[in-house]
Amino acid sequence: MYFFFLFSLLQFNYFEYVKSYDTPSDEGGSISLEWQIKEEFISEENPIKFFEIYRSEKKEGIFENVGFVLSQYNYYEDKGLKDNKDYYYQIWAIREKDTLKSEIIGPVISRAQWFNKNRFNVLVITIILFIVFLYYIEKARKGERLFIRKISGLDAIDDAVGRATEMGRPILFSFGLGFITDVVTIAALSILSKIAKKAAEYGTRLIIPNYDPIVMTAAQETVKEAYLEAGRPDLYREGDITYLTSDQFGYAAGCDGIIMREKPGAIFWQGYFFAESLILAETGHAVGAIQIAGTTAITQLPFFIAACDYTLIGEEMFAASCYLKPEPQMLGSLKGEDFLKAIILVILIISAIIATLSIVFKNFYFLNNLYELIKNIFTIK
Repeated sequence: MYFFFLFSLLQFNYFEYVKSYDTPSDEGGSISLEWQIKEEFISEENPIKFFEIYRSEKKEGIFENVGFVLSQYNYYEDKGLKDNKDYYYQIWAIREKDTLKSEIIGPVISRAQWFNKNRFNVLVITIILFIVFLYYIEKARKGERLFIRKISGLDAIDDAVGRATEMGRPILFSFGLGFITDVVTIAALSILSKIAKKAAEYGTRLIIPNYDPIVMTAAQETVKEAYLEAGRPDLYREGDITYLTSDQFGYAAGCDGIIMREKPGAIFWQGYFFAESLILAETGHAVGAIQIAGTTAITQLPFFIAACDYTLIGEEMFAASCYLKPEPQMLGSLKGEDFLKAIILVILIISAIIATLSIVFKNFYFLNNLYELIKNIFTIK
């Protein structure tokens, strides 16, 4: 019995240390393990092949194998556990000729943390966003004039509607292949509201073929409300806002047919488009219509720029609702967003310069440490 006790004490000395702790900054259900083998038990004649991790709910209970890691690692995260429950662990170092076992460690309990410290940078950035937005919203409420860059495509809406009216031709508006869940489709609805109100004032017919029936319903409500605001509800024609088909090129063919028959004086392509963009824009150009396009599809922007008179590029569509109808909340949010983009752009330029210098001058530890600090601050873990 005495010799067995001595043997038990000896087997605990294979490891320099073995640690088990609740995994920090997680949602719970996880325990982390760290260990280090003593130098005298690391040899080329009898190398360590891998480590096995054993777990039990009782110190005197049966330990089951829950995982393994290769010999070059000394960390393991045991997941899928129950919170607020005791667990015990033992690490086995599987060598070429024998096995070294660590002492039994525990109990250790997993718990969920309220705050993820690895995302502290996100909290800081969110607070900065909040402060900047509130600052510009308050300035807008006080009536201060906030500069907004001119967007030619939005300024040309009145001209396009007026041109179609003078020519005695209708206006055609298309959401493309977008759905109501797409942000670009929601942005296009605000543009449609402006066009519909102006069309109602001028008494110009507005045709809207749709790819999605839900978008069609939203378009009908938007146009109807715009006609009411303009005081011309009698001009609203629900039959001009129709559903064509949910087939990509079937929709393109349907729009082309409407364009060739009705010959609209102004066409608005506002939404998400795919390979049919050039087909639609070329058909509109063939009938002599003034065309204003807008999309966030980067792959289709070159075709719209080449075939249309004006093109809203990317975020210009999202700024349309504020541009056409500036309100303090929207105007302040837009200015705050632009201000933060400028800050991010400056930070990216500075970071790129520091990263380049840290590679060119590798012996400058200050540059290397500064680059690592910036990378850690702006990396979401």
